[in-house]
Amino acid sequence: MNNSSYELLNNSTDKLDVVIPVKESASSSTSNNASGDTLKSRYIQIAIAVGLYWFVSITMVFLNKYLLSSKDVKLDAPLFITWFQCVVTVGICGILGSLNKSVSALSKFPSFKIDLKIARDVLPLSLMFVAMIIFNNLTLKHLTVSFYMVGRSLTTVANVVFTYFMLGERTSYKALGCCSLIIAGFFLGIDQENALGTLSLFGASCGIASSIFVALNAIYTTRCLPCVDKNVWRLCLYNNFNACILFLPLMIIFGELPIVFSYPKLLSISFLTPMILAGILGFSMGYVTGYQIQMTSPLTHNVSGTAKSYVQTLLAVMIYIETKTTLWWISNLFVLGGSGLFAHVRAVEMKRKHNLNNTTDNNSNISVSK
Repeated sequence: MNNSSYELLNNSTDKLDVVIPVKESASSSTSNNASGDTLKSRYIQIAIAVGLYWFVSITMVFLNKYLLSSKDVKLDAPLFITWFQCVVTVGICGILGSLNKSVSALSKFPSFKIDLKIARDVLPLSLMFVAMIIFNNLTLKHLTVSFYMVGRSLTTVANVVFTYFMLGERTSYKALGCCSLIIAGFFLGIDQENALGTLSLFGASCGIASSIFVALNAIYTTRCLPCVDKNVWRLCLYNNFNACILFLPLMIIFGELPIVFSYPKLLSISFLTPMILAGILGFSMGYVTGYQIQMTSPLTHNVSGTAKSYVQTLLAVMIYIETKTTLWWISNLFVLGGSGLFAHVRAVEMKRKHNLNNTTDNNSNISVSK
């Protein structure tokens, strides 16, 4: 998670304070009932937000694994599969944008309009985005779903490195200690996956590349948001629009077009249905991620994502009937523990910095008033 996510921490809270008086009158009893109903409603909303995030995220991973390496699909064209999902996302943006004036719930969704100047300004981000999703899917194609989390676990480390060299932001020793735990878990996982005979060096390399471009994508997202008036949905539209164009020469260079055009199931319902569903899930990830942060906080979102990754790993081991060593599980715990601790340390640091700034501002105001 990048630093901009933690800045949202003070705008959202996980704590719900309910004051219960010792002596209740009729009016206070009514007030408490209302507070209880509000609290219950809040918890239900949080449960729905977390459930949606888990469902969409886990389903998307397993569905993409099915499309990329299933014996039922048998289409060796990962770039085409990724390009198709970008096309679906642009299509959804077009549909929702055309309904924003007639459907009140979509009133804040931007109208479907492509400004070539904005598309050019967003291009640096789109290059990072394309590289990120390519390596994400190649990692998933060549590694097992159970090892997918560990294979892409260096994102936090890459984020720390790039924020230092590109943004000049230093990281505390505590946070660096968490990164060392993640690195240890990654290499232990590589060793154990190799010992089990299920390691793909190409897949592991793609995992490292994926981590690098996920971190770069976060940095460039922050830089490019002002180009679209800080509207994440407009950024999503332009990003995927550019990606649809950028993927075309890549598919030609890597010889995927003949493979795609000769694929016997290209227009079959059994193939198009999961392809379209994967695109819809990819688009939905942006919404459910934002919704979970809105209902909880960036820190809770990170903890939820860490827990989701572990559940995803357990599901993969059970679904694919895999046998893992004790050290393999320990490597997962290292990665999960390091990621969770890093999130906690950064959140505490951001909150301390925020409180310090507020104190400084208050002292300045007092001095001016005197």
